[in-house]
Amino acid sequence: MGMKKRNKVSAEFSMSSLTDIIFLLLIFFMLTANFVQIKPFELPKSDARTMSPTSIVVNIDKSGVYTLKGKDLKLGALRAALKSEIANSEDKKDLTIAVAAEVGTPFDQVQKVMSIAKNFNVKMILATQPNN
Repeated sequence: MGMKKRNKVSAEFSMSSLTDIIFLLLIFFMLTANFVQIKPFELPKSDARTMSPTSIVVNIDKSGVYTLKGKDLKLGALRAALKSEIANSEDKKDLTIAVAAEVGTPFDQVQKVMSIAKNFNVKMILATQPNN
């Protein structure tokens, strides 16, 4: 009997395992990324183009409501929440608090958050919209 032997090596690569790995990496990076949490309200305009990474975002609306991580807080509760966030932060050296204050918010409310950041020796930036 004349049986043919097949010694041919397949040069194909299975892409299914590669797509699984890429999908898992995508999920990992999405879950570990820090998303900027600024409420959708009008911010003051500025000519400055400096971009800075932010660790903590505090939103202040016109009525004086402070928001941290989606929770509305009073000033005393905000101070305690920021103290907890700073204590639980992994990189205290590069920790930055961003304040996003709605247009028309009295500056004394922004100044109160600035003084809290100063008391905890944390850098602070003000979130603004670019001037067009």
